[in-house]
Amino acid sequence: MAPTEEPRDAGRDWTDDHVARWQPVLPELDPVVEGAVTRMKKLSVHFRRVREQSLVDFELERHEFDTLHKLAGRGGTAAPSELAQDLDLAPASVTGRLDALEKRGFVRRTPSTADRRRVVVELTATGRATWLGAMDVLGHEEERLLGVLSPEERVSLNDMLRRVMSAAERDAGAPDPWHG
Repeated sequence: MAPTEEPRDAGRDWTDDHVARWQPVLPELDPVVEGAVTRMKKLSVHFRRVREQSLVDFELERHEFDTLHKLAGRGGTAAPSELAQDLDLAPASVTGRLDALEKRGFVRRTPSTADRRRVVVELTATGRATWLGAMDVLGHEEERLLGVLSPEERVSLNDMLRRVMSAAERDAGAPDPWHG
């Protein structure tokens, strides 16, 4: 803490000070809404930083992690066309990603047993371990932060955020603006 800073109350956070600064400027500002939205934004930024650091720690580029993640989400095997669809990429872009991941030993491509003209992409043990390691970093941070809540509070928070997201998804108008 810098010498000029006053100690913060145990129950106060940065957002409380932010809201207090803005209330005189915008008297109609709802401090509860501003506080909730600002906290969600700051948590999102925090989790993004943790995720990005985990990628550095595991020597993964973001696109490599994304590809491993989509492959893992399909049980560790997929056709390149399925990955292209999941990643919202052109098939040629996925081929380039798979070439690089295969060179690193994270995936292997084998002929399909059902149709020898097709290829199946498989997550290797090394690829799975690397993906899980990067995932665990973020998972531990999520557990650490949400660990300040009781199990019942976590359920309530999840339920409330679901209602907010449902309203955002319903009003968005686009097919699925939240995933990409």
